[in-house]
Order: sequence, then C-alpha cells, then structure tokens
Amino acid sequence: MYTVPYAVPWPYQYGDAMIISVVNQKGGVAKTTTALALGEYLHAKGKKILFVDLDPQGNLSFTLGAKREGLSTFEILDDKTKTKEAIQTTSWGDLLSSSGRLAVADTHFVDFARSYHLQEALDTVKGNYDHIVIDTPPSLGILTMNALTASSTLLIPAQPDRYSLEGIAQLYQTISVVRKYSNKDLDVLGFVITRYNGRSILKRTIADSLEKVASANGTIVFPTRIRECVAIPEAETKGIDIFSYAKRSNAAKDYLQLCSEIEKEMKRRNK
Repeated sequence: MYTVPYAVPWPYQYGDAMIISVVNQKGGVAKTTTALALGEYLHAKGKKILFVDLDPQGNLSFTLGAKREGLSTFEILDDKTKTKEAIQTTSWGDLLSSSGRLAVADTHFVDFARSYHLQEALDTVKGNYDHIVIDTPPSLGILTMNALTASSTLLIPAQPDRYSLEGIAQLYQTISVVRKYSNKDLDVLGFVITRYNGRSILKRTIADSLEKVASANGTIVFPTRIRECVAIPEAETKGIDIFSYAKRSNAAKDYLQLCSEIEKEMKRRNK
C-alpha cells in the first residue's frame, strides 16, 4: 500500500468519468503506448472508455483504426461540431480522433478561453463513460492546456535521463498555472518510468532521483518500470498495440503489471 502526501485533494468520485491525461512535453517517452495500454486494460475489465487523441501525429488514432475522413478533435475545439457527432467506435472503446489540422492549434486558438473548450466538450458526453484517456502532444501549448484543464488526473511517462528531469520541472510549472487559473483540483496520479535498463547505473541513479521529485510533489513513481524493448517501436511502426503485437514481450508484461498498479492506485485514493 502506498503512502502519499497529496498535493491537491483527490478530485474523482464514483459516478463521474475519470479523465486521465498522459502528458509530457518531451517526445519519445511512450505517451501513446501508455495511453493505449491503459485504455485497453480498462476496456478489457469491462469499463466504458473514450480515447481522445490531441496529438497532431495521430498515432493513437492510427493504432485504433480511426477513419481518416470525418470529424476530429480539431472541429470539436473549433466549435464546428458537437462532441457526440465526432465519436468513432473502435474495438477498444470509443475515440475522438486526431487531425493534422491540430498542428496549427497554437496559432488558430489564441485566446485564453480556448483552454476550456475540451472540458466543455467532454462535459456533454462524460456521463456515458467510466474513463476518458487523453493522449497529448509533445509540447506545452494550447492542446496540452486543454487536456490539463479537462482532466481529473495525470500520468507522466518519463525516461530515466537528465532531460526528462528538466522537462518535468517545466511541466510542473505549467501544472501550477493550470491549478491556479483553470483546474484547481488537477491531480498527478504518478510517474511511469519507460525505456528502462536496470543494468545501467546512470538510469538507476536517475530513476532514484525521479522518486525524490515525485515525493516532493506529492505523488509517486509506479513500481513497475517499462523495460527497454524493441517490440514497442516495432508495434508503433506497424500501428498495432503492444498486447496484440507481442503479448509475451517484456513490454507487454510490464504494461499489464503497470496498468494493474494504476487501477489499484485509483481505487485506493478514492476510498
């Protein structure tokens, strides 16, 4: 059982859809793989899941088999469509898909009020779901601000390297701004260490440093570390989730254990 000094009150109550954003402005830390694995795990447990893809690259949408034509998160943020009209059904849950048009979001959506648009859009459908999982872009622009404003809690994947530690400090500055102005109850569920190699002294040392950063910010590092595994980039290249692509791989085993830990932590905090 974890003991955690909470930075903010736990904002989720049974009966609400828990909105979980997987966020880190650093690219290549397995945000999409983590979001997909968590959503699939919860879906397999019988939960109603809505995936939201805010990354212009659209890897989550591609892997879930989204239709390339049609409405996307861009039209939702631009008030061009109702949320329910843009929802696609996939084998692993419902999806609000990405669009290449999201690449211009920072210049297209310029006023501060735009950071509330995703929250307002999800408010119209969240009663239909148990969990909403948001995949965010590798930046701290308007799309990520929308995700943070709409979210109940955050998962932060991080590689055990110095750049990740520096990026986390920047991310927490943004989280502080969001808590002050647009989402005072925003919680950080925990850090997920990805691309881990236990034989590397440097990676072990930085992973230990990340534990200290998490503790100082009132959260945890989940015990399971996602080991470096060639199956992850291979699955991403082929547009297949890690469980379907290589269910016997270290990565699939690690993600299954990690998702179990995340589920237990969510339940523990809600007691």
